[in-house]
Amino acid sequence: MRDRLALVLPVYVPTALLSAGAGMLIPTVPLYALTLQEAFVLVSFAVAAEKIGTMLGDVPSGMMLDRIGRKRSMLVGTVAIAIGTIGVALIPSYWALLVLRFVAGVGSSMWNISRMAHLVSATTPRDRGKVLASYGGISRIGTFAGPGVGGLIALAYGLTAPFIAAGLLALAAALVAVRFIPSDTPRAAAKGHRAAWRALGTLARAQWRDLATAGSAQFCSSVMRQGRHVVVPLYGATVLGLDVAQVGGLVTLSAAIDMCLFLPAGIISDRLGRKFASVPCFTIMGLGMALIPFAADYTGLMIAVSVIGLGNGLGSGAMLTLGADLAPDEGTGEFLGVWRMIGDTGQTSGPVIVGALGDVVGLAGAAFALALVGWACAGTLAAFVRETKENGRTRAAA
Repeated sequence: MRDRLALVLPVYVPTALLSAGAGMLIPTVPLYALTLQEAFVLVSFAVAAEKIGTMLGDVPSGMMLDRIGRKRSMLVGTVAIAIGTIGVALIPSYWALLVLRFVAGVGSSMWNISRMAHLVSATTPRDRGKVLASYGGISRIGTFAGPGVGGLIALAYGLTAPFIAAGLLALAAALVAVRFIPSDTPRAAAKGHRAAWRALGTLARAQWRDLATAGSAQFCSSVMRQGRHVVVPLYGATVLGLDVAQVGGLVTLSAAIDMCLFLPAGIISDRLGRKFASVPCFTIMGLGMALIPFAADYTGLMIAVSVIGLGNGLGSGAMLTLGADLAPDEGTGEFLGVWRMIGDTGQTSGPVIVGALGDVVGLAGAAFALALVGWACAGTLAAFVRETKENGRTRAAA
């Protein structure tokens, strides 16, 4: 408990600020992009720009971590998020929106990897599950509350106002980081580009089994988690004929169930093992996805999304904890960069995969496909990924 309290100001408070700001922009970015471009495909690029920046920034951010230090990386990341967010409100241009959201995404990659590296060094395998589940829970709470607040701000002050508000929250997170994140000494001298990439290749060869097995599960989990945000609203609106308020209520219900379970998820992970949290998580989420095609009305879809929320809540912080356990002492930043890139690739491609499947086999078929992805994730974790609870990084590095 004392260790978790010591992380409140340096990690949990900035996380809450950044996740609330990100939540504010969930309904705002597509609506604002629509005022600049009428084509839906261009709007989708604006929505995806941040994720693309995060995905492409993961590996370089991990490679930089040991050379500039965790605190400096956190500061640069949060300031980049603030600039890339407030700038949107100051430059009313579609192309500026794309570039600035990309910059914010790169900043997010720097923050995410440096924060995760800090948590790896500040925790032990014995309590890491609870710490990272708490982090995941705080992120979920911020994202849950943010969209409603962002919508109210946009309604009162215009569509650019949430960008300013979210950017100010990012600046507040940077100020908290300056004051409370402990200073650290960079662990490696600056290397040339070729040497840095050779070091990354050496790490990949040494950790290929973990990256192939656990990485596959990480990719599948991200595809399913992001894909559900496409399947549920579209199935509710186009198949069941639900209105926006009803669909929003279902998404809110699932998120509420999800965010209430982060403490039990952490306890299960630390006391019983990582697999006892992650395998049921994706098995139950797969079941919820498989129930969607059988939903004939609002109540049926409500049951399905409740099951999905239950499963996802049980896995709060599960993949973060697994990545932290597997990260070796040497090359921690590089490993976490690759780990995050795998997950962010799944997040970026998940909605696209679901959309393509929906066009070919229908939304019911897409939901079944996501169920199979979830069960494949659970099966991979159960059969091919070793339990990391007891020995944590020592075992991973062996």
